[in-house]
Order: sequence, then structure tokens, then C-alpha cells
Amino acid sequence: MIIKYLELDNYRNYEKLNIKFDKGINILYGDNAQGKTNILEAIYLFSTTKSHRGNKDKEIIRFGCSESHIRALFDKSYVDYQIDMHLRNDKSKGIAINGVKLKKAAELLGIANIIIFSPEDLSIIKNGPSERRRFVDAELCQLDKVYLYNLTNYNKIVNQRNNLLKDIIIHPELRDTLDVWDAQLISIGNKIIERRKLFTDQLNEIIFDIHKNISGSSENLKIIYDPNIEIEGYEDKLKKHRESDIRYKLTSVGPHRDDFIFNINNIDIKKYGSQGQQRTAALSLKLGEIKLVEKIACSTPILLLDDVLSELDSNRQNYLLNSIKDIQTIVTCTGLDEFINSRIEINKIFKITDGTVKREN
Repeated sequence: MIIKYLELDNYRNYEKLNIKFDKGINILYGDNAQGKTNILEAIYLFSTTKSHRGNKDKEIIRFGCSESHIRALFDKSYVDYQIDMHLRNDKSKGIAINGVKLKKAAELLGIANIIIFSPEDLSIIKNGPSERRRFVDAELCQLDKVYLYNLTNYNKIVNQRNNLLKDIIIHPELRDTLDVWDAQLISIGNKIIERRKLFTDQLNEIIFDIHKNISGSSENLKIIYDPNIEIEGYEDKLKKHRESDIRYKLTSVGPHRDDFIFNINNIDIKKYGSQGQQRTAALSLKLGEIKLVEKIACSTPILLLDDVLSELDSNRQNYLLNSIKDIQTIVTCTGLDEFINSRIEINKIFKITDGTVKREN
């Protein structure tokens, strides 16, 4: 899969932008805060309909404007997809594929398979559980529309149950209605747990060899899914925590509290691993994502590297670069020296300066 071009109108610091990409390595370079990451963010929107930074649509629209337009042309298995996205301050986004409007933004999922790798991802292991859940959810939502449907509904039910927990303090007679919400929570929550278990197994099959190669065959990496609740004990634990949930007005049991543990040679590297081990595991994770997309979606994803090479040592940097030779990659950086020194074949170079783009080769 490749992206052929991207057009932006009133997006972040871009009033207008039209950029054509090569199917190989594309470099966007320039000083910090010039708009390099904004371009990657716009591309990533086509994969999940959401910013990888977690921003809302109205925060993405250029300051002083009421709406923004994003257009891109993708080639997937020799089929072109012209995708138009319309962001508005006071309405939900509008999306069209080849001129046909989508009823729901979620219908876009699965068209564009895009993986982004940023310095924040290098900290995914040492950060909190929410970061690891977000990683898993972002990938699964691209690959599995059923999972997206279940996760969306599950989050709605958790929010509705939390609102009910708050209302029970004032209206105790509502307590009996918790059984209805709990039944829905268990039904959908079990499906999420099952899919996350399968995803972990699939990823482990791939990253074992990747990590072994990066570490010189000295380390074995394994991801362990650590669910907040097992399927067979879900209902009992939810009932056991009901009084405390009412007291704190929050749902404390379920897959929204899951975590994922990274073990190297059977040691939890969040607790006992070095920074180098954590970063190598994060790199293995991202490279594993690429292979998993290729396996499940039968399509090579687009890779976005957001100033991440400067955070890796030369060995990890070279391994990453050698792994992406056949993948369309768009890289942001502050300078070109690191690429020249690594002898990577660069197909297109763009300099980004205060929301303007100039091609240099």
C-alpha cells in the first residue's frame, strides 16, 4: 500500500499544502515546531479517523478557521482510493471514498493500514497501562472491524454505567438497574478479552524472531496479556466490587483496566529491564506490527517515523532502516546527516519551514 499525494486546507499550521510522495523513502526535515509531525498526523487520520496525539477535531483545525479539509490518494493492491475528510468545529467529521459519502467514520477503518512510530512509543513499556492498551486498540481497530464495534460499545456502556453509579447516590432506587448494565458489560467485555488474547498470541509469534535478531540471539521477548478479569470470574468480581463502585462512582472491573507485560528471558523489563532493553522491545513491537498487518490484511502498511531515529543508537537505527526497504516510509527529522551516514536510499526530500514545503531533490 502507498499514499500518492496529500492535500491539506486549513490544517494545523498549513493554510494550503499539496505534496506528492514516492513509493520508497520520503524525508521531511526542518527545525522543530515547523509542521513536520502535522503532516504525519494528517496521514494517520486516514487509518483510524483519530489523531495519534489524542487531539479532538476542533483542535486540529487551523486557528481562526471553522473547518479543515484533508484529501489523499491511496493505492492498495493496485486499486486507487481517493479519500476526502472534512473536519468541522461544531459537527462530526465527514468522510467520502471515491466520491461516496460514508454514513459513519468507522466505515473507513481497514482501508488505509498505517503504522506510526514516534519517540513516545519508545516509552510504551515503562509508561502506564493506558499507553499499552491504546497501542493494542489502535492496531486491532485497523485490522478488525468487529473489535472496533465491540470496543466502541463497551466504552459507551462503561460511561453509562459510571453515570448511573453517580445517580444512585441521589436516587437509590436505581440500584436494581445495575444488573442490566452489568450483563451488557460482561457480554461485550468477554469478546474484547478473547480478541486481545488472540492478538497477543499472534504478535508473540512474530516478535520473538525479530527481537532475537536485534539482540544478537541473547534475549527472548514475550508479551503477556494481563487481563483485569478472566472471563469465568467476570460476573462474580463485578458483583463483589459493586459497593465500592457506587462509593467511588467508577467501574473498577473490566478490560478497560487491562495491562500487557513485556518479559525478556522471563524478567519483567518494566520493573527490572534497562532502558536499552525497553527500547529494543519497543522497536521489536513496531516491526512486529508491520508483519502482523502484512499477514492479516494481506497488504504492506505505510510506515511513519516521527523523529524516532535520533532516539535510537546506531545498531537499532540500522536494523530499523534495513527492515523497511520494501515499505513506503515517511520520515521526519531535523537534519539529513543521520540518513546520509546510514547510507539509506532516499527517494524524495522535502524541507519544512513554518508550514511551507519545498522539495529538494
